[in-house]
Amino acid sequence: MRPAACVIGWPVEHSRSPLIHNYWLKACRVAGEYRREAVAPDRFRDFLQSLTARGYVGANLIFPHKEAALAWSEPDDRARAVGAANTLWLDGLLRATNTDVEGFLDNLDACVPDWDGNCETAVVLGAGGAARAVVYGLLERGASRIVVINRTPQRAQAIQRWFGSRVSIAAWEERDHWLGRAKLLVNATKLGMPGQPELILDVSRLPADAAVADLVYVPLVTPLLRSAMARDLRTADGLGMLLRQAVPQFRRWFGIKPEITNELRSRLEQNLSVPQSRSQQ
Repeated sequence: MRPAACVIGWPVEHSRSPLIHNYWLKACRVAGEYRREAVAPDRFRDFLQSLTARGYVGANLIFPHKEAALAWSEPDDRARAVGAANTLWLDGLLRATNTDVEGFLDNLDACVPDWDGNCETAVVLGAGGAARAVVYGLLERGASRIVVINRTPQRAQAIQRWFGSRVSIAAWEERDHWLGRAKLLVNATKLGMPGQPELILDVSRLPADAAVADLVYVPLVTPLLRSAMARDLRTADGLGMLLRQAVPQFRRWFGIKPEITNELRSRLEQNLSVPQSRSQQ
């Protein structure tokens, strides 16, 4: 049986991870497969327990499974510190780590050099597994203050309790007020994706030297990024993070470190330009 890996989510149809990993399988001449698996939360535990039977050597996780995975795997120090995992692999036990942190930081470094030189206040929208990785990464790089803003206050409060005094929270209705103090704005919500509500923000409130990162990559240029670009603010898109967090995953599963080539990036950009109903076929 050829080794296989998958992306697990609910929903999962929008994920472009299969395009990335199947490109690398071919480029690295690995006789493997990579698939999508739509798994509802109430089936998640059973699905993880059946990974070996399904021929999987590992998986990566998207919404809503990143936090739940910690209970059904052996997380490493990074996953425990973040409070969420996005990568699973089997070596007798089901193990977990989080590559979202390095994917986010590496992409931000590439797109916005020296962003951390004066990051007094960062505003993070969202409080799920991806937001946890962002907050962990910002703390690791010395952000003085991180304001987490989420539509469900309880989830933002949980992040504040988890990460401590450098993290504060604000109500969703106060988000425009906090933009005036933000040297970095990160959207770690699903808002702006097809089928999701629009992310409504007054980007004009951001300082002229602020940077904006959007973890959403469908569409590639989100309304948030478009508004930031119109102000000549520095930006980082979600596709760059998706590519960079995938490199250590592939190496973990298949034993080879793949390359992010211009051809791969171009293929993904071309795919993202196709209407959603067609690109999922």
